[in-house]
Amino acid sequence: MVKLANKYFVEFLTIVFIGLIAYTLVYKKDYFYIVCALPIILTIVYLAIFKFNYLVYFLAFCTPLAVTLQEIGLTTRSGPNLSLPSEPIMIGIMFLYILNNIYKPINDKKFLTHPLSYLILAQIIWMAITIVTSTEIIISIKYLISRLWYVFSCYLIIPLVIKNKTSIVNFILSYAISLGIVIVYTLINHAKYNFNDKAADWIVSPFYNDHTAYGAALSMYIPMLVCLLFVSSVSKTLKIIIAFLFVLFSVGLVASFARAGWLSLVIVLFVWLTILLKIKFRTLLITFITLITLFLAFRIEIFMVLGRNNTDAEGGLANNIESISNISTDASNLERLNRWSCALRMWQDKPVFGWGPGTYMFKYAPYQLSSQRTIISTNFGTNGNAHSEYLGPLAEQGVLGILGMLAMLIYIIWFGYKLAYRNYEKDIKLLTLGLFFGLITYLVHGFLNNFLDTDKLSLPFWGFLGILVCIDLYYTPEPETSNKDVAVT
Repeated sequence: MVKLANKYFVEFLTIVFIGLIAYTLVYKKDYFYIVCALPIILTIVYLAIFKFNYLVYFLAFCTPLAVTLQEIGLTTRSGPNLSLPSEPIMIGIMFLYILNNIYKPINDKKFLTHPLSYLILAQIIWMAITIVTSTEIIISIKYLISRLWYVFSCYLIIPLVIKNKTSIVNFILSYAISLGIVIVYTLINHAKYNFNDKAADWIVSPFYNDHTAYGAALSMYIPMLVCLLFVSSVSKTLKIIIAFLFVLFSVGLVASFARAGWLSLVIVLFVWLTILLKIKFRTLLITFITLITLFLAFRIEIFMVLGRNNTDAEGGLANNIESISNISTDASNLERLNRWSCALRMWQDKPVFGWGPGTYMFKYAPYQLSSQRTIISTNFGTNGNAHSEYLGPLAEQGVLGILGMLAMLIYIIWFGYKLAYRNYEKDIKLLTLGLFFGLITYLVHGFLNNFLDTDKLSLPFWGFLGILVCIDLYYTPEPETSNKDVAVT
């Protein structure tokens, strides 16, 4: 019997599960969904105990396909919301990490004391401090806890998973292949509406809440896929799959009508050009500060010129591209200006500690001016947050909130250029560039949208950062063979 059980173990479990499903359908219909989830739960438990790196790959695969409790109708808009199955897995990984650290530290001290880790820790500490003065303490506590499980499961856990180039590729492709499934689903449904630009906003449901988050995910992975095509350790068969994914992602991004995604890839091309020309980060920073100064000095004239553009994001791809600078009639652009203005006025009322993490959408309504409201304005927090990864923290966490994000922005760019100019072997160089370019796309998105309060974008953002830190700490550059003219200062 034991031999038979060992030989036909999978078949035996399958028969038991089918029998359990049949029993539930007949006698316990209320428990049907719970019983259906048992194989997934048991798989997750097995991976957590015996194959932890596969659990992280599984998490990456699940994230693009995850749906929220609200999307499947289990909670109302005002009720609790989780993304299933990704966020429960993230919570489980966080608790596993904490429990293991109580017994014995599992992270390398070099990783924990890396400057980027300190920056992340400083942000979390300040977020915790601003909870004390929050206008909605329960909401702020929930916001902080969710940020913790994103950082624990997508950043701190990375050194335990990323052991070599193959594991980096596995992590990236786990998410990319799953996102490819979402793209196919979206394109098929979008085709039913003749790829109408208005349908693009909601056609990504239930996997993404709107086309901007969907476009942000696509634009993060397109540079990564391009770089993977040239990694020598990737097999030819896998490169064919990657090439297919690249084409699919490109088509998906165009059809998404996510203008911020298109813009972010243009910025990536510029960054790639500066790396080819070996321009130092110091030069780029001075140039950026100069441009910002000129913009502030001539902002009235610039806004007057932009105000002459009245092309709306309707009528096809060309109109969508031209409407990017339309701040006179384009409802999406005007609503962003409305949200940003609200964030600034909210900050003026609470400049030091802000209104509390995660509270913007519940507090900004009274700060809207009638002259700035648009046809898509709302008083109920149903159309997103501050639409800025920088002004959102300003309103919610005060001046130190935005300074923390700006410090992260500057450090990531400096760090990326530093690694890009190191003399790594070709494969590591390509992986580094792909990760850096992917992060650049999100940092650009940060000026127009904010998605770090979602699992969909938190996983690639914190995951990419964790892998870059691992490359910085654990991969030794090759000896220089030419003049050291690429140092970053």
